[in-house]
This record gives sequence, structure tokens and C-alpha cells, in this order.
Amino acid sequence: MTSAYVMKESNARLGIMLMVATTFVFAMQDGISRHLAGEYNVLMVVMIRYWFFAAFVTAVAARKAGGVRAAAATRQPWLQSFRAVLLVAEICVAIWGFTILGLVESHAVFACYPLLIAALSGPVLGESVGWRRWTAIGVGFLGIVIILEPGFGVFQPAAIIPLVSALMFALYGLLTRYAARKDSAATSFFWTGTVGMVAMTAVGAWYWEPMTGGDWMWMGLLCLTGAGGHFLLIKTYEVAEASVVQPFAYFQLVFASVMGVILFDEVIRANVAVGASIIVAAGLFTFWRERQAR
Repeated sequence: MTSAYVMKESNARLGIMLMVATTFVFAMQDGISRHLAGEYNVLMVVMIRYWFFAAFVTAVAARKAGGVRAAAATRQPWLQSFRAVLLVAEICVAIWGFTILGLVESHAVFACYPLLIAALSGPVLGESVGWRRWTAIGVGFLGIVIILEPGFGVFQPAAIIPLVSALMFALYGLLTRYAARKDSAATSFFWTGTVGMVAMTAVGAWYWEPMTGGDWMWMGLLCLTGAGGHFLLIKTYEVAEASVVQPFAYFQLVFASVMGVILFDEVIRANVAVGASIIVAAGLFTFWRERQAR
């Protein structure tokens, strides 16, 4: 066994562990967001979170070659700005969904975003999507139907919120790929944090509410988990290929569901468990097919 192969296997294991740690930190972030957004306006919570996020991305950019000026340099400012605004809007929609549906059902539906990326990669990026992946996409949406139960009782329109969030996040992911054709990851990361902060401040400042001392502690932890999660994600992609670690991102669904049950007394209904399992299975298949195609 060659040393290069051993190193590659070691990096894959490290990358997987980092991805699992990343999903746990992001699940903590979602749980804290659910708590704070239940007490205060969602827009204010996201605005404060983005202040810290912008400071974080600026600090990261300053430490790299060329500093902030190099990170900010782009030939596609409108695309980068749209990406940033789209992501901050998606975060607001997702947290709003947490307060209405809870973590379990929101994450169960949101887990379909890789399928949406696969479905939209053709019209947005011009990539080829074969019949196997289209079949997996169809099966995944069957899982969503099972979760939403449109034919049983009174259908709750609020159940569409995490689906809209997933669609927005999928489009953000595709636009990030598109932006990567001309800009570095550091540039996209910088624009995501800074433009998102400016946009969120312009909206969230109108909804300021005084916070208690205890909730300021939770807000501080929210900011730390946001920055920590992104730091872990950066390290994950530094040591391992995305195709190896991406399937393990589904652990966020597991961690968030556990937090929803233990901390917020949510219940995992049978149809949600079945539907989420179908969505995850379909998503894992699309990851596998993409890796095979490459």
C-alpha cells in the first residue's frame, strides 16, 4: 500500500469526522435560532448573527495573501451580491419555519435540497442529468409528499416554508458553483458575509427589540456556532474531496431532530420518518451517481 494511498484514506476519514462535527455545530445553531426567534423578531436575530459573520469573513480574508482587497476583487459583483442576499433571505425563511413547524419537520423537508440542486443543474449550469438521477429526484419528491400529507385532513400551508427554503438554498448552491468559474472560494465567502450583513442591517434595524441578559448569552453562542460551523466546513473541504464528505451532511437532520425532541418536545411522526428516509436515500444515490459520472 503506497504512502499516497494511505494519506488519501487518512484525509478522507478526517474529512468525514470534520463534516459530522460541522453538522452538529450547525444543528446547535438551528436550535439556538429556534429559541431566539421564538422570543424576538427573526429579522433582528439574523441581523445580529450576520454582524458577527461579516467580522469573521473579514478576519479570514485579512489573513490570506492580498488581504481584504484581494478577497473583495470580483468580475461579477451583481452575481455575488445576489447570492449573498439570496442566502440571507433563505436563512430568514428557514428560521421562520423552525418557529412554526419545529426542527424535525423543517429539516425533514429541507433535506431535499441536494435533489433540487441536481434537478436545477441542467437549466442553471448546463450540466447533463441522466434518467437515473431524474428517477432519484422523483423518488425524493415522493418522500416530500409523504411528509406533507396533502390528502389527509387539513393541509397546512406552513408546511411549504421549508420547501421554499430548500429551493432557495439549492439555487444559492448552484449560483456559487457558477460564480466559482471566475472567482475564488475566498471571494465568494467574503461577499456572502459582507453583502449579507449590509442587506440584513437595512431590513433588520427596523425590528430592533431589547433582549434580556440571558438571551444575549444565547445570541453570543449563536454567533460562535455560526462562525465555528463555517470554519469547520472550510477545514473539511481542505482535507477531503467534496464527493466523499457531502453525504455525511445528512447528519444535520439527525442532530437537529434529536434536539427538537429533547429540547423542544417535538414528536417525530411516522410519515415524517418514512418521508425523510426516502429523501435521504434518494439524495445519497444522486451523490453516488455524480461521483460515478466524474
